[in-house]
Order: sequence, then C-alpha cells, then structure tokens
Amino acid sequence: MSYDSNDQQRPAAGSSQPPSDGVAEGILLIDDPIPGVRRLTMNRPEKRNSLIHPLRGAILEQVAANDQDPDVAVTIIRGAGPSFSAGYDLAGGNEGLDMPFYTPAGEGQWPRHVTEGWMSLWDMAKPVIAQVHGFCLAGGSELATGCDLIYIAEDAQMGYPAVRFGVPDMHFHPWFLGMRKAMEMMVTGDSITGVEAVELGWANAAYPEEQLEEEVLKVAERITRIPPDLVQLNKRVVHRQMEHMGLRAGIRAGTELCALGVHAPSMADFMASVAEKGLTQTLQDRDKPFGDYRTSE
Repeated sequence: MSYDSNDQQRPAAGSSQPPSDGVAEGILLIDDPIPGVRRLTMNRPEKRNSLIHPLRGAILEQVAANDQDPDVAVTIIRGAGPSFSAGYDLAGGNEGLDMPFYTPAGEGQWPRHVTEGWMSLWDMAKPVIAQVHGFCLAGGSELATGCDLIYIAEDAQMGYPAVRFGVPDMHFHPWFLGMRKAMEMMVTGDSITGVEAVELGWANAAYPEEQLEEEVLKVAERITRIPPDLVQLNKRVVHRQMEHMGLRAGIRAGTELCALGVHAPSMADFMASVAEKGLTQTLQDRDKPFGDYRTSE
C-alpha cells in the first residue's frame, strides 16, 4: 500500500506554535480525510517507517495537539509505503539526535522512555486508531498497541523478532494475545498475520489491504457521531478497568527485564556481529534459520 507524499501538511492543531521537526522535515504527513478525523502518516517508506527520535516525537506531539483541537474527534496513525513500521531504527538513524522527551536516566532508561511515550496515547482524551499493513514489528507493534483501536490488513505481519537477540521494551503480549500465544512469540520471535491478530484479540478487525483505508474511515466516521464528551469518558472507562487489572503496572515492571536483557551474553554477541558484519547482514543471519522477515524476500 502506498500513500501520496503530497498530503496536506499543517502546523500543530490548536496551537500557534510552528510544526514539529518531524512535520517540517516531511517524515510525518498530516491530513483531514473526512470532517472530525485527522490522519498522521509516517513517511519513511524507504526505511519501512523505522521509528527514529524525530518521528516518535512528531507523532506524540501531533496526537497531543489533536487532543486539544475542537475540530478533531479521532486520530488515525498509518504508515506510507509497504509497511506500518518495522520498529525502532537500529542502523544509526538516531545518532546525534536527542530523545523527544525527558525520561530519568539510569538503568532501563530506553524501555522506560518508549513505553511511557506509547502509553501516553492511552491518556489522551480522544480515540486514536492504528491502521496497520505490511510489517508491524517490535517498536511498530508497541506504537499500534498504545492506540485505542487497531484495524489491520489480513496479510500484515505483527511480531517481535528482536526477542532473537534481546528482551522487548513493552511487554503487551500476554495482555492482548493470551499467555500461550504470547509465550510462543516470545520464545520464537515468530509473527502472526492480521487475521490471527484479530482472532487472538490484539486487533479489532482485518480486511484485504486494498479495503483497509476505507474501512478505517468508516469506523472513524461512526465515532464522530457520538458526543465527544461521552466518547472521552467511555474511552477512559475501558482503560481504567485494564489498569486496575494491572496492565500499566505490568508493562512498567517489564522494562526492568528489558534492562537486564541488555547485559545478556547474547546481546553482546549480537552487537559484536553488527560491528563486524553490519546490521543488515547480522539481521539476515539472525532470521535465516527461521526463513522469515528479511530472509523471506
């Protein structure tokens, strides 16, 4: 699925501030496809929308701006090109760039930082929809999970291949996929299709990729028909129940396990291979025994 890169770009809604660096640089496109709906398109298709700091910051900043804009009832997040997002940039794309918001330093700063960012989508008053196609991996799956609703292409792949060299940042799998499938994905790094993601409860519905955009807009339009004050309260109803069951505390606790994983011998081996062979070859070597991801092309 490809999207035009000439979608209308606008400054942060409801604000006199200039657009974020990500919007100004064209790595996040913004348009209003129907009244009441603002759509954010991650625009690094040549990198499968890998999540560099400016892109993450632009997404979070714009969602917050939408939350304050009376003309916006729903936000949609999608990806340009062949994928939603293949995850965090591991190829040096963040070199020399600051993280988009402050997170206290110390052991586990990175997983605490990214989970805090994606979970902040839950705290927005207005619904956020993830429109997922192609690869939705690692950090990309974390972004989608942080959204309130997920609609996915039937042949999309959602997974966390990084478990083959480390420990995930955001441990959402047991909550949204069930213990058995979560365990399988964590000990294999295998992905699931969009159809499986719906059957297991991670996504709301799956459609053929060519129908996905139309179906997402149908849902977004239906949301705009409900008084916004009720939508905002009822969004919070669901999240508060999940939080009382321990979801937020569990995900936060999981960042400590991610921090431990950084010190595992296997992680040291992986980084040594990256230094010696480069990232692409190291990832190909990692996935070759499984015949998936990069080796499936």
